[in-house]
Amino acid sequence: MKQLLVISGKGGTGKTTIVGSFAVLAKKKVLADCDVDAPNLHLLLKPEVKTSGDFYGGKKALIDAEECRQCGKCIELCRFEAISGDFQVNPLLCEGCGVCFHACPYEAVSLIDDLSGNWCISETVYGPFVHARLGVAAENSGKLVAKVREKAGELAEEKGKDLIIIDGPPGIGCPVVASLSGVDLALVVTEPTVAGIHDLTRILGVADYFGVRKAVCINKYDLDQEKSKEIEGYCAENGVAVAGKIYYDPAVGKSLAAATPLINYAGNKMARQIIKLWQSVEELL
Repeated sequence: MKQLLVISGKGGTGKTTIVGSFAVLAKKKVLADCDVDAPNLHLLLKPEVKTSGDFYGGKKALIDAEECRQCGKCIELCRFEAISGDFQVNPLLCEGCGVCFHACPYEAVSLIDDLSGNWCISETVYGPFVHARLGVAAENSGKLVAKVREKAGELAEEKGKDLIIIDGPPGIGCPVVASLSGVDLALVVTEPTVAGIHDLTRILGVADYFGVRKAVCINKYDLDQEKSKEIEGYCAENGVAVAGKIYYDPAVGKSLAAATPLINYAGNKMARQIIKLWQSVEELL
């Protein structure tokens, strides 16, 4: 079983748009959205949820009013100011550090599992799909990413699929690290801007650290061909394959407005570029 991760050093480069088209073109695959902080692949795939589950990503403090003697020790020690004057815990401020739990002389504080989000296994017209959403102000997105990947792997084995296509989170933080580990290829989508080049070098460095094979797609290539050539030069110097170049086309915005994968909406020229990109990725895999 192969795993393809599509990522970007920053948001808005077009990775989800590309994954949506790959969903149409790829055979025998499971799709997964690991951008759990701001998932949007479901808008293109229109999934029908079959199974779902809760995700508990950490702990929150809870004060037992019957046991509490209101000594004020917890309020004094809580650096997050999560405990009010009437000894109620604000779950949005509580970090689950456990200081109040350990310091309470009356053992009136407990640490309870915190419902941080949920995950879903769905069916789409393009195949099985695993996705999730982290709750408001919730943490441990890396753990939820790991849960999505775990469920995608189980689903691929169950249904006899030989490929998992993952829509990864942007940036280089914890959810990206959780998405990268153990994949067979990371396709990094970038754009020809100063910020795009900067973020590309950062995410390629993270992939190098984890020993993940990588390739690059330059989106909106023609908007600044000098910058695009600079990206190609950087990739050549560092032994990174440029799997594809996609030119700007208003069809992209129209396909998103229509909530349909770009490959189903684009004209012949754009479709050829996407198909060529997918063929290059298949060869690399």
